[in-house]
Amino acid sequence: MNQSDELQLIKDFNNGNEQAYNQLVLRYKEKIYWIVRRMIPDHDDADDVTQNVFIKAYHSLSSFKGDSSFYTWIYRIAINLSLNEIRRKKVRKTFAIDEDIHQIRSLDDHPLELLEKEERTKQIHEAIERLPEKQKKVFVLRYYEELPYEEIAKILKTSVGGLKANYFHAVKKIGVYLKHER
Repeated sequence: MNQSDELQLIKDFNNGNEQAYNQLVLRYKEKIYWIVRRMIPDHDDADDVTQNVFIKAYHSLSSFKGDSSFYTWIYRIAINLSLNEIRRKKVRKTFAIDEDIHQIRSLDDHPLELLEKEERTKQIHEAIERLPEKQKKVFVLRYYEELPYEEIAKILKTSVGGLKANYFHAVKKIGVYLKHER
């Protein structure tokens, strides 16, 4: 589905076609869930926030201007609602590293290797947790979501140069933290 198809679905929805919105939800619900899940490790909480993202988008879709893609727009909603949830609960353990968790549970590993991987994953979580909020957002969007800086700039409404600096500092701080934890 390209941007013009999305714009047509949004137009159809705004003209009363509920099925048009359902198509957008079906296209993006899994992506949005995993964005939220990386910020909110608990499945149930992430699921609730994801539902709230689509509820908010449903109620706000008439104000969608089309300056960005629907995905960028809903991604921004997901990030904002996730941050609100984190603040509300004052949860500081914010990012799940699914790839490391799957690696930790690999059947090929010996118990000592599993323990080392678990410890390393914990250290990575702690390092990310210690980052300033803006650096966390940039790091997650760039490293885990693999978004280009231009897309992140639209989502966070900031300059590409500032994002690159934040990402550089985040990577450096994580590296320093991991080096000191060895």
